[in-house]
Amino acid sequence: MSDCCDASAPAPSISPESDGILHVPLLGNPNTGKTTLFNALCGLRHKTSNFPGTTQEARVGTVKGLRIENIQQCDVRLIDLPGIYSLELEQIEAQICRDVLAGRLSPAGEPIGDPEAVCIVADATNLARNLVFVGEVLRRRLPTVVALNMMDLARAQGREINLRTLEEQLGCRVVPVSARKGEGVAELANALYGATVPTHTPPGEQTELELWADKLAARAMHPASGAAASFESQVSLTDRLDSLLVSPWTGVPIFLLVMIALFYTIFSIAQFPMEWIDSVFGIVADQIESHLPAGILRDLIARGVVVGIGATAVFVPQICLLFFLISLLEDTGYLARAALLMHRVLKPFGLPGYAFVPLLSSHACALPGIMSSRVIPDRRERLATILIAPFMTCSARLPVYVLVTSLLFKGRPLFAGLAFVGCYMLGAGAGLLSALIARRTILRGPARPMVLELPTYKLPSLKTALATTIDRGWIFLKNAGTNILAICIVLWWLGSYPHVAPPESAGRLRTQAIDLRAAASAEPTTARAEEALANARKLEQEADRLTAANAKAHSFVGRLGKVVQPVFAPIGYDWQLTVGVLTSFAAREVFVSTMAIITSAGGEDADAHDEGIVESIATAPRDDGKTPVFTAATSWSVLVFFVLAMQCLPTLAVTAKEAGGAKWALLQFGWMSVVAYAGAFIVFQGCRLMGMA
Repeated sequence: MSDCCDASAPAPSISPESDGILHVPLLGNPNTGKTTLFNALCGLRHKTSNFPGTTQEARVGTVKGLRIENIQQCDVRLIDLPGIYSLELEQIEAQICRDVLAGRLSPAGEPIGDPEAVCIVADATNLARNLVFVGEVLRRRLPTVVALNMMDLARAQGREINLRTLEEQLGCRVVPVSARKGEGVAELANALYGATVPTHTPPGEQTELELWADKLAARAMHPASGAAASFESQVSLTDRLDSLLVSPWTGVPIFLLVMIALFYTIFSIAQFPMEWIDSVFGIVADQIESHLPAGILRDLIARGVVVGIGATAVFVPQICLLFFLISLLEDTGYLARAALLMHRVLKPFGLPGYAFVPLLSSHACALPGIMSSRVIPDRRERLATILIAPFMTCSARLPVYVLVTSLLFKGRPLFAGLAFVGCYMLGAGAGLLSALIARRTILRGPARPMVLELPTYKLPSLKTALATTIDRGWIFLKNAGTNILAICIVLWWLGSYPHVAPPESAGRLRTQAIDLRAAASAEPTTARAEEALANARKLEQEADRLTAANAKAHSFVGRLGKVVQPVFAPIGYDWQLTVGVLTSFAAREVFVSTMAIITSAGGEDADAHDEGIVESIATAPRDDGKTPVFTAATSWSVLVFFVLAMQCLPTLAVTAKEAGGAKWALLQFGWMSVVAYAGAFIVFQGCRLMGMA
């Protein structure tokens, strides 16, 4: 270790006339509790944006109300930088940290310039390794404060750290904190105003720096009196747990059980608020239709705006619960071990172990799966994960699977169940194969070695998990919601216009219903009158179905279906199925209700579990009046197409946001559409060659 020329440097100067704001980057290795400390300092008083020109997320928060001598009101503006193991790595996260420290980069909306101070978060339970990173930052010669986090865990492990020795050898202020418990947080915030340029400069060579860190850690830390046995016992317990959780023989079954419990919890708990939200927006739409006069404004607000917002909001419980549980798992230290375990499985396909949780999340919904891909540090691997996430079978596909398997295997539940499993396997296999192709072509590059520190086991922070959950939920509503709303309004317009007169058959049914009601009113108390009213209601419902089918067929999207139908003819679709496929590109789950309306089998609330609706769809004829819409060959074609196709515009919107541009969303849409069409073509033509109708 060498000394600098001038050992002392003045603290940052903030006069009462200035804006009283310190811009402070928050740096640290992964798993040092940096984000927990950020939340403890800023709470929810932060905003999330990206660094310009990157997809890397930047969280900026303000610590308000600090009162420093001679300054009435002082704010610390914290910039939570990506966790990295070294500033010298050739990766986008390290480059961002270097550029921020050099004053060349700042998050969107923040002033660019040299930071007034730097806060390094170091793990007190792993001091030697963390001091290597501290030394790299100190070489930048910026006013610095070291936050020595997890001091409560260090004490519990029997470690006693001499803070005075650390401060003397580092040449900067060292503040002991426990972000989980809030200990030392206020002292740290105030210490940033007294930050000074370090009085010493660590060695420049990496080998010398590591030796310097080892010697300094040995000098500053020693077991506390009477606590060494406790520390050794805890280390032994960690080793025993790791022998179970990281071993491929026991770790994989345990991991599968944890993931099953995770997603069972999401499906079982999120179902209720999702149903409540859906009901609330349905009631709001009905109330608008009841109180506003008929016309385009009422239809736009009720069926365009309200339905569009509802389509966004209904996913929020699932997304929030997913991120809450993942945050808890990450905080315990288990998620790092799960990623290491799955790295062996995904590595041959060019994906890291980090990708497993996003891909597994996508089986619930691709939206939170794509958003959770932010945990993947390498940009190429992150993009590959985002591109293949929609191949995983999501819950929105299930109504289609139920409908088609009910048509193919009526009365044979075992075969229907096997077809379901096959759909999941086909989607996952296509996704992994696509990842392999992408990593060998457009995303070619060396696979980053999975350098992963296994953090200590600890109780998770509910406060951090809640802050992360609220943050992610708001990001989803703010960024994805606006795009989804616009998409829903456009699709509402395409499916609602132009208005056409009801078909003559519907008019005749309504006339018959009017006659029956008139007859019933003449004898209001007889059984004959009740029967007449019941028949009148059936006729009116049938007239409504015919009117809806006619309107859909003559709408812009219906006309488009007839124009586009020749493209889908090689995979067995008539114009009715083509309309169902086109409308399902907004959301897969609307396919069943669309087919019910087109075939006059039901209304907007058509459900594939209703045997009458399934039977009506199964027997619905094509334009020739003889051939059913769903032949056996066509049904297999539809099933394969829906497993592989990108039929979710909200997912495309989130892909564009998370991947860093619309080109990635277009690539995802194009590739999945080609794969789906090719798969459906092979299946349909193969079934025909085998003599299947």
